[in-house]
Amino acid sequence: MVDKTYMILGGGGMIGFQIARRICDHLDPEKLVIVSLYQQEVRTAISNLQKEFPDVAFEGFWGDVFLRSQFNVSDRQQRMRRSDLLKDDERRDALYEDLFGDADAAYERSQLASLILQHRPDVIVDAINTATAISYQDIYTASALARRELEDFLESTEREGRADPDRMAQALETLLISQYVPQLIRHVIMINRAMRTTGVRLYLKVGTTGTGGLGLNIPYTHGEDRPSATLMSKTAIAFAHTGLLFLMARTVGGPIVKELKPAALVGWVNTTFRTIRRRGEAASLFRGKAEKLEGVLRLRQPEGEFEKLDRLKMTVADTGENGVFAKGELEAITALRQMELITPEEIARAAVLEIEGINTGKDVIPALDSAVMGPTYRGGYLRHQAIEDLNKLEQETGIPSVALGELGPPELSKLLWETYLLKEVYGSLNAVLERTPKELAESNGRAGRLQRRPAELSQALHSHMDQNPLIGDMIVSTGLAILMPDGQSLMRGPFMRIPELAGQTEVVVQPDAVDAWARKGWVDLRPENMGRWLDRIKEMRRARQRLPGRGSAAVDREAYLYDQIYIGEVVGWVFNNEMGGYRIK
Repeated sequence: MVDKTYMILGGGGMIGFQIARRICDHLDPEKLVIVSLYQQEVRTAISNLQKEFPDVAFEGFWGDVFLRSQFNVSDRQQRMRRSDLLKDDERRDALYEDLFGDADAAYERSQLASLILQHRPDVIVDAINTATAISYQDIYTASALARRELEDFLESTEREGRADPDRMAQALETLLISQYVPQLIRHVIMINRAMRTTGVRLYLKVGTTGTGGLGLNIPYTHGEDRPSATLMSKTAIAFAHTGLLFLMARTVGGPIVKELKPAALVGWVNTTFRTIRRRGEAASLFRGKAEKLEGVLRLRQPEGEFEKLDRLKMTVADTGENGVFAKGELEAITALRQMELITPEEIARAAVLEIEGINTGKDVIPALDSAVMGPTYRGGYLRHQAIEDLNKLEQETGIPSVALGELGPPELSKLLWETYLLKEVYGSLNAVLERTPKELAESNGRAGRLQRRPAELSQALHSHMDQNPLIGDMIVSTGLAILMPDGQSLMRGPFMRIPELAGQTEVVVQPDAVDAWARKGWVDLRPENMGRWLDRIKEMRRARQRLPGRGSAAVDREAYLYDQIYIGEVVGWVFNNEMGGYRIK
């Protein structure tokens, strides 16, 4: 391996630091980039690593990689927490756009994508506790607040004829932005795109089970009632993340993907006597006061009503991102048959072995690969029978069975109907490509075979549709549109799947947009699209001509095995060879 640049996301944390240290000790990196949430974490990690490994170049970044770059300015005083961003109308709108708006624009603004594009690492180790970062935004509290504000708004409107829409808008927008699954999906899409763009070789995620190896009976939470819905959400997001990494690992052209998933309490960083801090502020030691248990019990009272004795101090074990525990808490949580304990050094050792390509047996992605049920011989054999049955019914009814439009993306239906028209008019690949002597004689052409021109295909398919109006009616009734050969007129039904514009019922027609819509999901009879089909079919025929004499070695995703046009097989070839949409495992 020639990996020289490593990026450690969460490198200032307990696990990330130990992985960074072991990479420096075992893998001879030229540069190591430490990324962490807090400035002090980054500075401390780099300082300690530089002392031990002076020949390695270290760079650091501190900030929230789940946000856009502009929210991670260099001046600490200007850097805002997510909770602060949600209180500002303009910034809240920006968060919404980054989550639900145009993905390309969000990618350009992404802090994480920017870092990967800047440093172009060979290996990324992601030790950020992503599940916690997302799930502890607490959609449950956000939901309760949004409902309360909505009820207040409706009551005020009914009672007084007016209300404050700003508070309700903030609550509802916060609820929308706090949704877990959209955040996770966009995060994975962003990092995958950046890694594919820069050619990252390997992405190693240090994930979590969310419960330290315990089940739904977990007796520990972060202050919520048992069973904790927020904690269960953490587990749900953790394994949803694993599912998306499973897909990433099956995507051609991307990095090698691995995930280690500790199922125990990870600890510890150090044991010390210190001042306890809550939400970044030093906690105080108060003298308690007695009160009668009657009337209204105030859950919170002003601190000024209590005598402040000192700062709250205690001997604690720091377990990094897992929290700070007093001796009794640590003793209980690591007791036999509780969470028990795994050290960050053990995780780091497994991580570096996996980076080196040594199978530790702890990577959950190949574990899933070995457990999932893939295609079978029986399934392939019976597929033929199902298709034969459909062929017979199609012939008996006289109604083509091509596409309903329910199996996305819209390109699938578009390609299937276009292939069907080619099949109905020509029947085979050779017939699509070549004009026979008879056809040439009828058009006063010279003898011999000549390649068809795109305009011929365009006119032939259009004429066939004119003669068989049921075809067009079926196409538009499934939500597709038909772009006529002139490119200026459209046949359509009562609804159209393309363009996809959520919440909009009208759109301005522009030439560039028409081209995009036609490629995305319109049956396109224009000569330029027929030219694309001629190029495809020429390549399919070339691949088929390589089959004789090469045996099974010639049968791969580039091969189309038939001269006859089978519409699903043709579209499968297009997905395999033009869109990269094929399985690699």
